[in-house]
Amino acid sequence: MKEPNDRGHDPKARRRRCFIVGVVFLLLLLLLFIIVLILALTVFKPKEPRTELVSATLEGISPRISFSPVSIQLNIILNLTLLVKNPNHASFKHGPGKSYLLYQGDQVGEADLCPGLIPSKGTQTLPSQLTIEVDEMATHISALISDFLQGQLVFETRTTIPGRVSFLKIFKKHAVTTSDCRLAIAIPSMKIQSQECKSKTKL
Repeated sequence: MKEPNDRGHDPKARRRRCFIVGVVFLLLLLLLFIIVLILALTVFKPKEPRTELVSATLEGISPRISFSPVSIQLNIILNLTLLVKNPNHASFKHGPGKSYLLYQGDQVGEADLCPGLIPSKGTQTLPSQLTIEVDEMATHISALISDFLQGQLVFETRTTIPGRVSFLKIFKKHAVTTSDCRLAIAIPSMKIQSQECKSKTKL
C-alpha cells in the first residue's frame, strides 16, 4: 500500500512557492524604489542654499587727501558678517570660501572663509574681514577723486562658497553659492550708507 505524497516535497509546489516569494520580493523592491524616487523629487529635492549679508562695518579708517601733488592715503578694514541658510532636509557641508572686494570692477582686497557644516534647515554665520589694497585703488585715481568729491565710495563684494548637500550620507549634490553686494560708504563719516545684495546657487 502506497503512502500519499507529501505536498511539502512536491517539486511543483516548491517551485510555485519560490515563484510567489520572488514576485513579492520584486514588488516590494519596486515599491521601495518608487517611494525613494518620490522623496527624492519632493521632500529631499535639493534646494538652493542662500547667502545673505547681515552686517557690514568699518574699522581702522584713516583717509588723507593731498592735491599738490595728487595723493590719497586710505587704510580701511571692512568687516562683513554673512549668513548662510540651508533650506534642505539634509546637511550642507561647505569648503573654504572666498570674499573679494572690488572697486571699479578690479579686485582691491580678499578674505578667506572657514569651512563648516550646516545642519538640515539650519543657518551659519560666517565672519569675513577685508583689507583694502590701496595700491590697487590707485590705478583708478580719477574715479577715486570723483567719488571723494561726491561724498561716497562705492565698493562691490563677491563671495563664493562651494559645498555639497548630503542626503542620508548616500545621495550627494554639489552646490556653489555666491553673493554679490554693492556697498556705498559715506564720506567723511566713512559709514555704510547703503547696501544691495543678490545671491544665487548653482547645483
